[in-house]
Amino acid sequence: MIDIKLIRENKDLVKENIKKKFQDKKLPLVDEVYELDIKCREAKGKGDELRKEKNEKSALIGALMREGKKDEAEKIKAEVSKYGDEILKLEKEEEELRAKIHADMMVIPNIMDPSVPIGEDDSKNVELEKFGEPIIPSFEIPHHADICARLNGLDKESAGRTSGNGFYYLMGDVARLHSAMLSYARDFMIDKGFTYCIPPFMIRSDVVNGVMSFEEMDAMMYKIEGEDLYLIGTSEHSMIGKFQGQIIKEEELPITLTSYSPCFRKEVGAHGIEERGLYRVHQFEKQEMVVLCKPEDGMKFYDKMWKYTVEFFRSLNVPVRTLECCSGDLADLKVKSCDVEAFSPRQNKYFEVGSCSILGDAQARRLGIRMKTKNGNEYVTTLNNTVLATPRGLIAFLENNVNEDGSVNIPEVLRPYMGGKEKLVPKD
Repeated sequence: MIDIKLIRENKDLVKENIKKKFQDKKLPLVDEVYELDIKCREAKGKGDELRKEKNEKSALIGALMREGKKDEAEKIKAEVSKYGDEILKLEKEEEELRAKIHADMMVIPNIMDPSVPIGEDDSKNVELEKFGEPIIPSFEIPHHADICARLNGLDKESAGRTSGNGFYYLMGDVARLHSAMLSYARDFMIDKGFTYCIPPFMIRSDVVNGVMSFEEMDAMMYKIEGEDLYLIGTSEHSMIGKFQGQIIKEEELPITLTSYSPCFRKEVGAHGIEERGLYRVHQFEKQEMVVLCKPEDGMKFYDKMWKYTVEFFRSLNVPVRTLECCSGDLADLKVKSCDVEAFSPRQNKYFEVGSCSILGDAQARRLGIRMKTKNGNEYVTTLNNTVLATPRGLIAFLENNVNEDGSVNIPEVLRPYMGGKEKLVPKD
């Protein structure tokens, strides 16, 4: 949510930002908020003036009574009573106007960074840089489900019976490898100075509304029936929510956290749920990084954070690239975002394994997260980034480390988490 001062002082900037996001249907909201804000401030001004007059006249009543001027005092009492009715009416009007303004402001997108490329959808995202040489071996790389099958590591048929499409059982060495990658991701971020955290896996609706747009919520979140609770789609949600309504001392910033959680997503949309493999599923696990910092430090952390993800995957022998999200692919709360994509030697293309975002004060403004400074309280800047989301990260690892005989090499960094194993060998 943007500062309403932007609409008061520079409507054209807000409108131009909406146009660059190809969301012209939201343009009328800017003028609507502008007019509602004028009416709201007028109602408040009238109410304040009436309260002042009421207080002044109320003070006269006692003096008149002491002077024995009862009739005059009663007359003023009647006037004061009318003031009270008008004040209540203005307060109700102001409350209704504020509610409407808030609802509109929640839909108006955040102001993008000037460096964001302009484009209608993800087809216009811009490749920034490649890390590691993509290698397509002389043998055909199997589908990741087949790699797992040879290792007796995947059972989607049983998961279909217990839970339906989009779920899975990981078994044996593949399950251990999955957990090893997450444990390594955890320690990788701890070594970068981030504090490890395991958050709640369910959050209330006010937190959901604070961390994401309505469109994202409808497409992603599972609601617990009969309760004001949602299953998280990423631990960023509960990690940012941790600071709801808090005033943080300036000297305590930055706050750098790395969090583990299972994640649950409806995955509503044209892409659907993958029938065979593990690329798009309803349930996965994730190591996330979350930062709260001063506004002036935001971009510095943004650049650090996506580079950590690149470093992590390169240590697993996975070539990656960074892709800048264009305006039409940028979620409404985000100022700037880039994806980290892993190379698939089977498909000879890259696919997303992580996303890094800076959101300015959008989440902080919605959730009331501020820092205490010598100049008063100011909203903090929030950022989030994926270290590892798996099994998607597992897919990238398997494809880039599988051998022709179906065995899978274990890089040195993972061996301590795999009981010293250097290779996974098929059972057949």
